[in-house]
Amino acid sequence: MKKNLKIAFLALGIALYTVLSAFVIIPIVNRIKLDLGYIVYGMYLNTFGMIATIVGVLGCILGNMLKGGSIPFAWAIGQAFIGLTLGYLLPKTDKMYLKIIYCLIFAFIGIGVIKTVIEVAIYQFPIWLKFTSNFAAYVADVIPLIIGVILNKKIKIVKE
Repeated sequence: MKKNLKIAFLALGIALYTVLSAFVIIPIVNRIKLDLGYIVYGMYLNTFGMIATIVGVLGCILGNMLKGGSIPFAWAIGQAFIGLTLGYLLPKTDKMYLKIIYCLIFAFIGIGVIKTVIEVAIYQFPIWLKFTSNFAAYVADVIPLIIGVILNKKIKIVKE
């Protein structure tokens, strides 16, 4: 694929992720919402690999800033971990059940472990409190991520 076309696809992915995360809000519990931007993230990681990490990281940051929040450092670092690991593994795997297992494992590490450790260290929250809320966020985020990976098989992005 030509470099300019790849940049355009990635910019489109960032825009889609940002809009879905910031403006299509389905509340689950307390401040936890179903993040539909992860559908785009899953599709892009499965198609473009590790370079699609930029879609999740910038989409997360921009979406949060549009909602009037600050820059979510813990989320961004968790997103980067998810993007780099899944971006490496998903394109190399043909079996859908392995892709789903990878999403479950590495999204848990990114959200449930990395994000929790960073937030406990920065904000001095009790670890049990942050882990509980981040586990709820993990469940709300991994479902759209897996849907995006599954949809990617149905919706093909044209590659040259």
